[in-house]
Amino acid sequence: MVTDAFRIRPAEPADAQAIADAYLRNREDLRPFEPHRGPEFGTAAGQAARLAEPGSARWVVTDGDLVIGRADLSGIVLGPFRSASLGYWIDAGHVGRGLARRAVREVCRAARDELGLHRVDASTLLDNHASQRVLAACGFERYGTAPEYLHINGRWRDHHLFQRILHDGPPARP
Repeated sequence: MVTDAFRIRPAEPADAQAIADAYLRNREDLRPFEPHRGPEFGTAAGQAARLAEPGSARWVVTDGDLVIGRADLSGIVLGPFRSASLGYWIDAGHVGRGLARRAVREVCRAARDELGLHRVDASTLLDNHASQRVLAACGFERYGTAPEYLHINGRWRDHHLFQRILHDGPPARP
């Protein structure tokens, strides 16, 4: 159950340490789903650099002041494509409360209303049924399977591909 104590908001540079702490707390739970991360990834400096990456937009899921998850749009492309790729995770101690669905819905709303995107895509490991359920509940449809799509946890892994069309209007004018 999602309560008012939980918030999804745009990540800020001041969140870098709290994000690093959340990753370190969840490192073992995330390992089966993530690429290899260097040691700098789990530091405030590493997270500050990630927050500053161009072509991305990032959100944090919080419980009070504690960061308990992330949602990201990366590879944002404007022009006639107007698309981005979605990634997200929730702290292992907070799974099953509807937070992933809430975060994905908020990111899709912002992608449409604030960034003017037309499409958001996502991918999951073939056996990540929980994430597939989240995407389906948020209006994503599976459109294919990509062999050896991403290097995850030390090897190339097949992924199911999903997309959500956010609107049918023309691209926003610059």
